Amino acid sequence: MNLHSIGISHHTATLDVRERMWLSDDEIKATLPRLKEQQHFAECVLVSTCNRTELYGVAAGEKVDEAALKRFLIDAKSAAPSVSEEHFVSAHAGGAITHLFRVAAGVESMVIGDVQILGQIKDGFNLAKESGTMGPVMNRLMQATLHVGKRVRTETSICEGAVSVSYAAVELASKIFADLAKKSVLLIGAGETGELTLRHLVGKGIGQVRVANRTRERAEALVAAMGGTVIDYEEIVDALRSVDIVVTSVTSPSYIVQPDEVQKVMKQRSNNPLFIIDIGLPRNVNPAAGKIENVFLYDIDALSTIVDRNLDRRRGEMPKVTRIIREELISFLRWQNSLEVGPTIQEFRESLEAIRSQEVMTNVNRFKPEDRELLELVTRRIVNKILHGPTTVLKQGAETGAHTEDAVNRVKALRELFGISRNGGAGHEE
Repeated sequence: MNLHSIGISHHTATLDVRERMWLSDDEIKATLPRLKEQQHFAECVLVSTCNRTELYGVAAGEKVDEAALKRFLIDAKSAAPSVSEEHFVSAHAGGAITHLFRVAAGVESMVIGDVQILGQIKDGFNLAKESGTMGPVMNRLMQATLHVGKRVRTETSICEGAVSVSYAAVELASKIFADLAKKSVLLIGAGETGELTLRHLVGKGIGQVRVANRTRERAEALVAAMGGTVIDYEEIVDALRSVDIVVTSVTSPSYIVQPDEVQKVMKQRSNNPLFIIDIGLPRNVNPAAGKIENVFLYDIDALSTIVDRNLDRRRGEMPKVTRIIREELISFLRWQNSLEVGPTIQEFRESLEAIRSQEVMTNVNRFKPEDRELLELVTRRIVNKILHGPTTVLKQGAETGAHTEDAVNRVKALRELFGISRNGGAGHEE
């Protein structure tokens, strides 16, 4: 089984190169059938995200022309000369499978433990189904890949813990407030980081949303997209009286929130907890405000410490992930081996029997009629003894799954040594 992978990712190419190679769903559905028509692959799948564009396939012939495939993909996007063959990496057999499993597990992502990639891989397989380029091998590989992703997420903690400043802030808010749906947030500054934090909060079901920005139009645009209300920038201190969470992310040469203002607000709000996430650079809230009772103030450094700690924990889960990938690789190769071993043994037996039968027919007249039955018996026994060793080794490998990659190589070697074609039969001297 000639399984290959070829593609680019953030490991091999910069963002501008990856953008040139990104394929939309429609482009993928147009490209996959052409790969079959041009006999590059009998079955194939394309996965394309912002961080990777990768092709997986079962070769239509004995070999894959990797250079031709690279040119095909580059030409499909008219990406030359910005994209070159050097941006691509390839793998085959167990290496290609292992790579796909690692991608599904999130360990090949920019952020280790990425939870989105498994869904993107599933989308890729579904597009291949729609394009008619799935087959028995790719179907089995899809099941195995999705199983790897599910096992990694249920049996390890590699996807747990915030690994971005904005999400770390939301995780902290979730720990301080049991039910975010009953809480309100004030976003001060509608820039990229503040918006991302707000998106996470909305995703967690935050109750009321208020947005203040120096440029009111930007605040109104954000509210139109995510809901909530806009307040004047000059009213942010007054707004502290009625919100539970504050996210500040503005560029200011001085603090926009001072301790005395917070102290006054806390009295007005009966000392109910106030959670402040200061993502401004320089900081927007005077650090002394964090010393006030029931005020929980976190800046970028504090959040980055949480992110680093979570990343270390995720890296610590790698041995578990590696074990899962290895187990699933063995399982897949065992299945693959079973597909190859049965037909190979049968074709090996048929090829030797054809040689035996031809030689008997050629030389049968040299034997007395009463010895011809013995000739058949003896030659059949010789063939069976020749078959016994190789077939036993191949069957044991298929049944136990031990050293499955070696077993696949043995099948290939046997076919090559005895000239057994993929269509059955063998060449022999006439």
